[in-house]
Amino acid sequence: MIKRELYMERIRPFIGKDVVKVITGLRRSGKSVLLDLLRDEINDTEHSIYLNFESKRNAPYTKTDALYDYVMQKVGGNKEKWYLFFDEIQEVANWEEVINSFRVDFDADIYITGSNAKLLSGELATLISGRYVQFVIYPFSFKEFLLQNENKSFIDYLKLGGMPFLSNIIGDEKAMHLYLEDVYNSVVLKDVVKRNSIRDVDLLERIITYVLANIGQTFSATSIAKYFKNEQRRISTDTVLNYIKACEEAYLLYKLKRQDIKGKKLLEVAEKYFVVDHGLREAIYGKHMEDIGQVLENIVCLELLRRGYAVTVGTIDSEEIDFIGVKNNKPIYIQVAYVMPDKKTQAREFGNLLKIADNFPKYVVSMDEVDMSQDGIIHLNINNFLLNEW
Repeated sequence: MIKRELYMERIRPFIGKDVVKVITGLRRSGKSVLLDLLRDEINDTEHSIYLNFESKRNAPYTKTDALYDYVMQKVGGNKEKWYLFFDEIQEVANWEEVINSFRVDFDADIYITGSNAKLLSGELATLISGRYVQFVIYPFSFKEFLLQNENKSFIDYLKLGGMPFLSNIIGDEKAMHLYLEDVYNSVVLKDVVKRNSIRDVDLLERIITYVLANIGQTFSATSIAKYFKNEQRRISTDTVLNYIKACEEAYLLYKLKRQDIKGKKLLEVAEKYFVVDHGLREAIYGKHMEDIGQVLENIVCLELLRRGYAVTVGTIDSEEIDFIGVKNNKPIYIQVAYVMPDKKTQAREFGNLLKIADNFPKYVVSMDEVDMSQDGIIHLNINNFLLNEW
């Protein structure tokens, strides 16, 4: 079990502090393991309570009063600090009420996980508004993949993706494919269909497949509706938007808005979508080697998000910049290419970045081994981009 230091470093400053630590992300992306790592680091079993609400054993405590009574019975009149760890808290009805009560009624250090971005968007979330910090957990980065899988390479990561459990069955392609299909089905059925009361599951899956096929391509809900109309399937743009939004809330898809670099404003048309793990895309849609440019873009996008960047797609003089990442109010600009075999390709990838007038870092990322850096723009092989600081 790797330590997932990227996340532990972010959470450590809040250990013991009077804020609820909310850990969210895709189902099976490693939230439960991170909770275990935190429990090990705190190392106070005498004053700790852990409940996983996906276990039938804990089903009686998915009612607010029952959970409150259970915890208060354990705590009793003890005035020492207690550590509460609740996995998949969204299974508890009106969970915000009981979490807030624990904060108020005794010295509680609280950690919760959930698999839906709507976890903190409801009316009851106002109860803990300003009293929580949120951490989004992603599947393994390439660096984490290598830590877990010795003697593997970027090509392996390109094929498999970063779902943590795969490390237990690596080498068995049939088992890995089956596992990824199961993750996908679990996310779709539990976190999209069930939570949003979606009736037309077939339509939902067709829309997801369309998005997976067009990862990294600009399109709109209207264009999807037109596509299905040509397929003799009439749907409204609102339905498309609602279904995709449900997938975003389940952390399956990520939407990037387009930004006019010169005008410094966000554009409201033709966003891009990326999938949380390219291995899931391969298992459901396939064709990763045919669409390798799109897959590389997806990997770079998720790496930026994983490192805490706010990410948009840039436009300048009708040309596109693949990614603008902003952290601490400082931007970086990134172009992604599969390979740049000739001067024409290099001119295209570097040329768009040269149009940006500021002096913030600009990168071209590809699978080329030869360093092609020029005119102040840094070229990085994707291995180095994913493994090094920048």
